[in-house]
Amino acid sequence: MSATAQQLDRPSATGSLFSFPDPVNEVSARLVAGGVVLIALATIVFDQPWLTIPLAYGFFARVLTGPSLSPLGQLVTRVVTPRLPVEARPVPGPPKRFAQAIGLTFSLTAAVLALGFGLRGAAYVVLGLLVAAATLESVFGYCLGCKVFALLMRAGVIPEEVCERCNDIWAR
Repeated sequence: MSATAQQLDRPSATGSLFSFPDPVNEVSARLVAGGVVLIALATIVFDQPWLTIPLAYGFFARVLTGPSLSPLGQLVTRVVTPRLPVEARPVPGPPKRFAQAIGLTFSLTAAVLALGFGLRGAAYVVLGLLVAAATLESVFGYCLGCKVFALLMRAGVIPEEVCERCNDIWAR
């Protein structure tokens, strides 16, 4: 993997642990989404609601630090992506961080439903929605969170300066 591709999977040049990479390597983002699909499906298929805890933690870690504190993010950016014969595809970081925050909301909701209230069926419905969104990202490169981010920018809810490169997100 080229130096540029390695830099895409690391936090910004400020060196702060609590920063998010910008830009993000789309290849790594899609692979992480694939990992999310596998973990969420395993939770549902094998009826293992405790798996919502590491799933929610992974999203929490990625929202705060990108891949730095996420076991799945580390596996993808340090082991899987460097071994793939594909070029890095840089995309803006803020929409991907927003998408991770949505994933955190879904996975945390599922954890609370299943583990806090014993509502496994409701939790698995929420995880099913997460699986659908993560599958779109992983398989087709269609990031629902990124599209919502773009809509919120167009509506003026998210200021343009948050993501100057995102203004043309619909062209991707």
